[in-house]
Formats: sequence, structure tokens, C-alpha cells
Amino acid sequence: MTTPAATTARLLRLLSLLQARRDWPGPLLAERLDVSARTVRRDVERLRDLGYAIDATRGTDGGYRLDAGAELTPLLLDDDQVTAVAVALQAASLLGTDVDDAAERALATIRRVMPERLRRRADDVRFVPLPDATPAPSTTDALTSLTAAVRRHEVVRFDHDAPGADPDAPPGPPRRVEPHHVVATRGRWYLVAWDLDRDGWRLFRVDRLRLRAHAGGRFTPRPVPGGDVRAFVAARFRGTTPGATPDATGPGGPAEASPARTPAAPRGAAGWPCTGTAVLRAPARAVAPFVDDGTVEDLGDGRCRVTLGAWSWVAVAALLGRFDSDVEDVAPRALADACATLAARYAAAARGSAHLP
Repeated sequence: MTTPAATTARLLRLLSLLQARRDWPGPLLAERLDVSARTVRRDVERLRDLGYAIDATRGTDGGYRLDAGAELTPLLLDDDQVTAVAVALQAASLLGTDVDDAAERALATIRRVMPERLRRRADDVRFVPLPDATPAPSTTDALTSLTAAVRRHEVVRFDHDAPGADPDAPPGPPRRVEPHHVVATRGRWYLVAWDLDRDGWRLFRVDRLRLRAHAGGRFTPRPVPGGDVRAFVAARFRGTTPGATPDATGPGGPAEASPARTPAAPRGAAGWPCTGTAVLRAPARAVAPFVDDGTVEDLGDGRCRVTLGAWSWVAVAALLGRFDSDVEDVAPRALADACATLAARYAAAARGSAHLP
């Protein structure tokens, strides 16, 4: 005889399965729950009575689908999903949108209906997100429009605020692009798109776009170079994407990636235009947490060799100074010359500040 507790546990298991994928064949659900197809039908009816909108298809290939109802019904989250939701909602302020308050209220609402065990787990991952020092303006409306256009494969038009442009100059014609991906990186949102007028891939900062009325055209999606959008965007920031490099627009990243210019220096293993090595008089374990995408080789005797990359040799030289360590065996010569350039600049700055207390 089936007890009420067993029936409740089975219903929760059925609800979890229905939330995990879009469509479930009836026989597969029965197999996963180790019950008959008739029991699955009865359990589906019980869930419907509780407010869950579950569609059913008949026939030998019939099955079930959990659809959106008229109102939000309770969700069933496992431990890992609770952690993911707690982290994502707390990190909302890092993404350059105006949903911070809504995210905080959503986390509080979800927390109230969690069992005590999961509530403790959510509380364990509380942290204070530190947004970018110069956060981007709100981009929520633009994100909604752009992500919808990406999903529907619709051409969009927009005006683009290029950095350094004359604000009094008359606006040029709107850009027409095929939006493929919207990505969040370095505290900002970016649009990966195929520019129809320039016949090439571009990367646009979303907070610098002013969307025009819908262009109306549809397009067939293209694969991004290399096939991996994450690698594509990362390479754009480094200037190593085949056929394009980002414009030098300051610490906020590229406003738009433009056609490539051949760098004077060979690209290193890390993918930066300038990559060099140096020996630091510091143990590898103290240096490793601060090398970002560089590498550290332990040489023993409290020394290590680092390999670092950046946009310019002076930038690589500046990275070496962050470790507060004596530096030896700098290579190549271009990096050594950049160290000398920085030394002269800093010495001049020190002389100019000699009058300060």
C-alpha cells in the first residue's frame, strides 16, 4: 500500500523531472519513477490540481510537457541549483543593468520558501559584489531588444556613440547589423554582430548603442570565427581575432572592433600582441595568484620565471612592477627597452614630486 509520504515524494520527483527538460514521453517517465503509465497520469492530474500547467499528448508516442501557467508556481531546486541562483542574483549588479533591487527582492523571496537546509546553503554563498569602478549606464531595455533580435535572427539598426567623436557633428547613417550573440564581460555588455555595411564581424558596447526602429529583415546565422563565441570575444580584446582587432578605447574595452592592423611585434603564446618573460626574486606561490592569464615557472631558491602579455611592451613592463620584486633576465630586447622607458618616466615623476611632504 502506498503511503501519503511516498506519493508526495513521487510527485516531487515527477515535478523535478518535468522541470529538467521540455518534453517527456509517458513511458520514459513511468520507467524513471518505477511506476505504471496509469500512475503517471494520476500524478499529473494531482500536479494540475496544484496549479501546474502540464500539457499531454496522446498516442503511443504521447508524453507530457510542463508549460508556463497563469501565475508562477512553486519551483523545485536541487542543492547545486540553489547555489547557482544565489550567486547569479547577487552578481546582478556587475552586469550593467538596473535590476539590482529586483534581484535582491527575488533572492529574498526564494529564500523564504526554501527548506531550512537549502536556506543555509544559499546563505553560505552570500558575498558582496564589487562592480566596475565606472559602471556602464543602464542597458536593460537595449538588452531586451537585442536578445530578442538574436533569438529571432532579425537585423537591427542603431546609432553608435564612438569614443572621441565630436558630439556636435551631425549623426551619420545608422549601422545595420545581424546580431548573433550578447555577452557580458569586464563589467559590460557587448553585442557580437555581422556588420552588413562593412561586411565583417564587429563587437559593440551595448551602452553606446541607440537602437532605431526595427529594420524588419531576417538573416541566416553565421558561425563566428573559430566557432567559439567566448574565445572570439577574448581574442578581440587581445587583438588576435582573425581579420580584426578592437579599437584602443581605453580601460572600458572596445566600443567597436575594427579591421586589423598588423602589429609590429610577434604575438606570443598567450595571444597578446606583445609577450615577454622575466625572472622575479619571489617564490612562485606568492606570484601565481596575480599573473592572470600569464604563466609562472618555479625556479627554486625563492625565484620564478613569469611569462606575461599585453597590448604594448610598456604595458608588459608595467605588469612586472606589480609584483614588488627585483627583476632579472628580461626578454626580449623590446621588453628590456620598455623597462628602461618606464624607469625614466617614473624617475621624472619622482623628481617632479620632490616638493611634496
